[in-house]
Amino acid sequence: MMSAFLTGFFLGLSLIVAIGAQNTFVFRQGIIGRHVFYVALFCAISDAVLICAGVVGISIFLNSYISQISNILFGLSALWLAGYGFIRLKTVFTSDTNFVIDSSKSKNLLPTLSIIAILTFANPHVYLDTVILIGSVSQQFIGESRIAFTLGASLSSFIFFFTLGYGARLLEPIMRHSYSWKILDSLIALIMFSIALKLAYAGNWI
Repeated sequence: MMSAFLTGFFLGLSLIVAIGAQNTFVFRQGIIGRHVFYVALFCAISDAVLICAGVVGISIFLNSYISQISNILFGLSALWLAGYGFIRLKTVFTSDTNFVIDSSKSKNLLPTLSIIAILTFANPHVYLDTVILIGSVSQQFIGESRIAFTLGASLSSFIFFFTLGYGARLLEPIMRHSYSWKILDSLIALIMFSIALKLAYAGNWI
């Protein structure tokens, strides 16, 4: 069970830490100190709901086919993760990623949550990563191990968003330097390659 939990945790963390509009917004709210708790909670719960929907949905709709297509499912998931890993590895050598923080006046809670809702649910990658990819990877686990995997993936979102929000002021000087992102991207690529190899082995691709 611990292996399943850690696989879910590191997979979820690897998929979510890539810089994007949602993470930048949470980071900004942390720096200006407005609605940090509610913004982080909204993002974390949204991820957890989508992850659970993916795990349960794929389990239900593909239940009778999992044993027949498991090798294909795990193989495609491994290729998907390896592709993510190569993208992150590419940024290590080609990108000078930096957070750009908008210092404009903060909005009230409801407008703030409406903005983060749009940034979260209008992004097609959130469905690909949580519902499809994490849901597919979860199928290598059975029973309590699948629950542990789901809890691990969901917990990674809570830890990430609350750390990003409340640690923003401490992280800002570090994350404004491109070398910090290069180190982070290297670690993400390593995790993704590791999980991809595990999936490829589970699907008898290697």
